[in-house]
Amino acid sequence: MPHILVVDDEAAIADLVELYLQGEGFTVHKFDNALDALACVDAVPLDLAVLDVMLPDMDGFALCRRIRERHLFPILMLTARVEDLDKITGLTLGADDYVTKPFNPLELVARVKTQLRRYTRYNQGLRPPAEPEEYDIRGLQISRASHRCILFGEELSLTPLEFSILWYLCRRQGQVVPSEELFEAVWGERYMDGGNTVTTHIARLREKLHEPSRKPRFIKTVWGVGYAIE
Repeated sequence: MPHILVVDDEAAIADLVELYLQGEGFTVHKFDNALDALACVDAVPLDLAVLDVMLPDMDGFALCRRIRERHLFPILMLTARVEDLDKITGLTLGADDYVTKPFNPLELVARVKTQLRRYTRYNQGLRPPAEPEEYDIRGLQISRASHRCILFGEELSLTPLEFSILWYLCRRQGQVVPSEELFEAVWGERYMDGGNTVTTHIARLREKLHEPSRKPRFIKTVWGVGYAIE
């Protein structure tokens, strides 16, 4: 069944949307902030997103733009803001539909089904190639589906951030990932801290990977640029 992302910081509304979507057999991934939602977008093969505009850490328009940079699945904006300019902004950034609060849950479900049918029927040929669900790089195994990382048969205990960093680097295997790109992809915020956050988390990740300080086997530092897994 389709996987639906629901992002709304109003618990009552998020729970209501989840209830009706689950009633139709959809699998719902529910979050109250943009950063956790972005992590889900990278970890789960989604079919549609329902985004609130007013979120605590990033507005829904920015979240829509970030999702649309890498994914083609339909996006439905859900908000109490009814100004025409807001609607135009959302649609311009890549949203496919716009529902204002208060709303009829049955209408929302109908709109979700319409977007899914349209996407399946007309956009199937535009889907990007499916990304691998796991990587095995010289004894380092990481699985997006199970959210597990195994090094030479030993399962590593990674925090969600550490897992996201390692997964992103594995996705870009053979490429140098700038610190700015890594920060914005994993944290979902504009890069402004000079690299200390990324450096600290890379150091902790290397400790868990038992990386030699001088000749790391997996995460290489490209000085002045970023990091790479070769």
